[in-house]
Amino acid sequence: MTLSVGNPAPDFSLPDATGKTYSLADLKGQRVVLYFYPRDNTPGCTKEACGFRDRYADYQGKDAIVLGVSTDDAKSHSNFINKFSLPFPLLVDEGGEVASRYGVYGLKKFMGKEYMGITRSTFIIGPDGNLEKAYLKVKAETHADEVLADLDTL
Repeated sequence: MTLSVGNPAPDFSLPDATGKTYSLADLKGQRVVLYFYPRDNTPGCTKEACGFRDRYADYQGKDAIVLGVSTDDAKSHSNFINKFSLPFPLLVDEGGEVASRYGVYGLKKFMGKEYMGITRSTFIIGPDGNLEKAYLKVKAETHADEVLADLDTL
């Protein structure tokens, strides 16, 4: 499934590390930066999460809520949040259902092995619930700055 800018973003309802549920319908009226990442505590994912952490005040200044999503469980998310002092929620998508709706969950290959997983991707969802921007090829080190700069153009 390919998502198109301007179309409604797929709805979701997922728990965070504490069990609080976040749903897109409840976030209407706010700009949402929804970033999908493969795994907690891996080098690229840590760089990306810390990038969002380091610029979090700037995101808040632009009235944007940041939500990370992976297939890791709540305990893994809690450890990741605590280890790196992440100020934003990480949502649990254990079966990859929401990632699938966004077209970023599927067969991956790494070191000769095939497995199902999330492809690092980010979506900016406007206050109206429509998709404003999609990043399907993400460089973890510079991504948070790139998204922040693009918020000024939306």
